[in-house]
Parts: sequence; C-alpha cells; structure tokens
Amino acid sequence: MRLVSFSVTNFRSITDAHKIPIGDSTVLLGRNNEGKSNVLRALSIAMRALTSHAAEEPHSYRDPRDAHTYSWRRDFPISLQSRTSGTESIFRLEFELTAAEIEEFKETVKNTLNGNLPIEVKFGKNNRPEINVRKQGPGGPALSAKSAKVAKYVAEHIQFVYIPAVRTEDEALTVVQEMLSSELAQLERNDEYIAALQKIADLQQPILNKVSDSIQKSLTQFLPGIRGVSVRVPASARRVALRSQCQIEIDDGSRTLLEYKGDGVKSLAALGLLKDKEIVDGASIVAIEEPESHLHPGAMHSLREVIETLTATNQVVLTTHCPLFVDRASVGRNILIDRSKAKPARDIASIRELLGVRASDNLVNASHVLVVEGDEDVVALAALLPTLSPALARALKQHQLVIEQIGGAGNLSYKLSMLSNALCVTHVLLDNDESGRKAYAKAVEEKTLRVADTTFVNCKGMPASEMEDTFDRAVYEAQVLSEFDVDLSDASFRGSAKWSDRMKACFEKQGKPWSDAMKAQVKAVVAEAVSRSPSEALHDQKRSAIDALVAALERKLETKGPRAG
Repeated sequence: MRLVSFSVTNFRSITDAHKIPIGDSTVLLGRNNEGKSNVLRALSIAMRALTSHAAEEPHSYRDPRDAHTYSWRRDFPISLQSRTSGTESIFRLEFELTAAEIEEFKETVKNTLNGNLPIEVKFGKNNRPEINVRKQGPGGPALSAKSAKVAKYVAEHIQFVYIPAVRTEDEALTVVQEMLSSELAQLERNDEYIAALQKIADLQQPILNKVSDSIQKSLTQFLPGIRGVSVRVPASARRVALRSQCQIEIDDGSRTLLEYKGDGVKSLAALGLLKDKEIVDGASIVAIEEPESHLHPGAMHSLREVIETLTATNQVVLTTHCPLFVDRASVGRNILIDRSKAKPARDIASIRELLGVRASDNLVNASHVLVVEGDEDVVALAALLPTLSPALARALKQHQLVIEQIGGAGNLSYKLSMLSNALCVTHVLLDNDESGRKAYAKAVEEKTLRVADTTFVNCKGMPASEMEDTFDRAVYEAQVLSEFDVDLSDASFRGSAKWSDRMKACFEKQGKPWSDAMKAQVKAVVAEAVSRSPSEALHDQKRSAIDALVAALERKLETKGPRAG
C-alpha cells in the first residue's frame, strides 16, 4: 500500500491544497508562514486519527494541548470561524493497493477495489474525526456504508512517524520513545514473550486482589451498598509499560542521557532509529519537519544521505528552507506552498524564486551542470557533446545543461557547494591523475560528491590520463606544429605517460620552453582544434570515458521531470 496523494481543506493557514502528489520522496517548500509545516501537521493529524481508529482509541487524539492533534478553535481558520456552515477541516488521503492487498481487502471487507482507495477524515467543532470512504463509481455507496471497516483495514496497513522541527526537550524525547516502543512491540508476537507477560500478570494478581479487598473494606464502612472493588492492570497497559520507559545513553567521552544532549543530536537519533527499523507490509510514511534545524552545516550532507536511504523502504515527506534537501533530479517532487495553496514545481527556476536563491547569469535557467577542470575542457566538450547525443545537444541549446570549469581540481569541493546552493544537479568529469584523485577524495570526505556523480578520464593501458588523451592526435597536430613549431610525430610523444608529460618531453626534446603557462596555451590550441572537427576528434581506443559521460548525463536529464515514485 502507498499513499499517492493528500488534500487539505480549511486547516490553519491552508484553505485548499488539492491532491498533493506523494511519491518515494516529497519536499514541501515555501517562505516563512506560508503553511508548509501546516500541511505536514495536517498529514500527521489525519494519520493519527486513522491509526487511533484501528486501535479503537477514540479519544487518544483529542488532547487540545497536543500541537499535533486536532483542536477546532486552534486549527480551523480563524477568519472562517464565524461561518454557519462549512465549518469543518477536511483531509483526504488517497491510497494505492497492490494486487495482493486488493485480494486481501476483498476477503476482509467483502468489496472489490480497482486498486485506488480514497479516505476522508473530517473534523468539526467537537474535535471528533468522521472517517469516510469517498470512492466514486458503482461500488462507491457499498464501500461508504462500510467506512468504519475500511478505515480499520487501512489503518492496520500503515505506519506513520512524524519528526517535528524539534523545539522542546519533551517533543524530542517523545519522538525517540515512540519509535523505540514500536521496535519493542515486535516482541508481542513472540510466544515466549507472551508467556512471560502472562507470568507477570499471574504474579501481580494476588497483590491486586489484596489491594482490591482492602479498598472494599474501607469503602463499605461509609458506603454499605458497594458490592465489590476490582483493581486491575489491563493487558494492553502492561504491554505498553514494558516498552515505553527506555533510556538512551550517549558516550562521546562522557556517558550522558540523550535527554541532556542538544536538539540536533536528538533529531539524528530519531532518524537513526528510522533508518534501521523493521520493514512493514503496507505503507510506511515518515514526515520530517525542517531536518536542517539545530544542525551544524557540516552534518547536513550526512543527514541528507540518511534521508535518502529511508526512501528505499519508506515514503518520506519533509519541509525545508535549505536548498540542500531540494529534490533536483525530479523537480515535480518539490511541492511549492504559496498563498495558502500547494502545487508541484514546474522547473528549478520557480523553486529558486520561492527560496530566494540567486543563481549566476550562466545558471539562471540551468538545472544540470557538468563540472570540468579547465576552460579548454569547456571548449572541447561544448562541441563534442552535441555530436554524441541529440538529447545533450537540446539540453545545451536550451541552457538546461551548462558546462562549468573550476579552474583546477583543488577547487572542486567549493564549486560543488556553490552549485548545490543554486539547486543544480551536478556531474563531475575529472582527469585520472594525482590532482584529480585528491580532489575527488576530498569532495567525497566532505560529502559534496558521490561516485554516481563522477566520471574519471580513464584510458586503457595508461596509469594516469587526462582529457587530451581521449583526442586523436591527427585532429590537432597540424595546429601545434603551426603555432609552436613542435612536431608531434616524434617518438617522445609516444608511450603510456599522460598527455601533459608526453607533450612536455616532446617540447623539451625539440628545444622549446615548457611551463604551466605553456601547457595552458597548448591545451587551448588543442581544444580549439577539437571544436572545429568534433565528429573526428575522439580516439577510437581511448574514448570510453567520454562515452560513459554521455550516458550518465542522458540518464540524469531523463529523470528531471515529475515522478510519482
């Protein structure tokens, strides 16, 4: 089972957010006070109403002091509270069932589904939820008549965890305790554990009987009509008590209870529990409010990785102000909350505008960036890529894809951080030499780069290689001879050393000066030659890295559009 959409009507600042698509990952974005947190809280309230319904706990969500339960006075829009009708907050959850769940539903509820199941949770002035099925078509009335049974089925097949932007110690510990309790609850399906609980009950019963008798004797002196007193511990209370009083100690040189740690540590502890929790059948939904809150900037990259791993077994919905958590690969997964409405983003530009991100002139319309080491790489690849891929030709022409140089591999981490803040999807092409490998290692350590976003210029039979090694010498040797009077047919230009080392040997053998400045001049001449003849520029036996780069960029561009998950 999956949650595929969520709608909110008349809840706090949100008057109408219709069919917000929910995928593997959904990011709610908006300016302060526009209501993105209210959408997340609305989802939490609706989910808690369903799960409480399944557990037959009809009053557990009515505590008006709980910010994450429903209170009409607080949660129905104040500007509409003078109405005489339409005074309800309405939440609609649309679920999609698997083929196996459709059969199970048919057997349990005695109705047939096509796989789509819409549930409406409605709250009025009495703060009590009314749960109904809103199925259209011939089978709709029959399902509506069984709303309670249907809601119970759905509730028993969903697991929902809400992690607020932790503001108080109590909220932080409540989140962790709830997840610990959920993990320990797995024991309640174990026969030995059930037998142990019964043993505890048997041991407690004589004491409870004694206390009952004592209370009865005391009361009958004043109230002779009392026939009996029974002190009991409900089985459900005994189960909950055994899994709700955990303590977590953190040893970072000094053993300390989690409750005395900072809010960021508490949030990370909750996410750590989520990452490794048991996989459940049905829908597992994790709602996270502002994951960047209380975290040092250096920890955010690690946190993003944790959240990405959650999407393998959970649907993750989060709110954020931080560009780092924007889904760059699937723009439609970012939901823009603006003027009390919610809608999927159409492009990166609309997200940048909402977050107030200012991109450089070169990146204003770009969603994807190929990062290369030098200007000459930009010149050569700008000509090469369109000849190798129609998709890349279109993307470059429309400025959806741009090529950015970093002025040397040592600047890689800084460049990637800047592009991340500009909400760009990046891919990096590095020379396979010492400086390229060091830059890659540093960026990975700082969590600004993944192996999936990197291509090295590897050439078969060469321990080190660079972009120019992939070019056919015939394309540029005449220009080098004309510009520098250096003949590249010389034996010194052969061998398995990388291009720069072979070019240096050739220059020096023929009595020419060599320096970093000279190397840059020669590279510029070669790049210009390649740009004039791109279709013949690549060496047949050394082009594999460039072909791999093209394939990687095409895959990234293909996943740019909206995706349901």
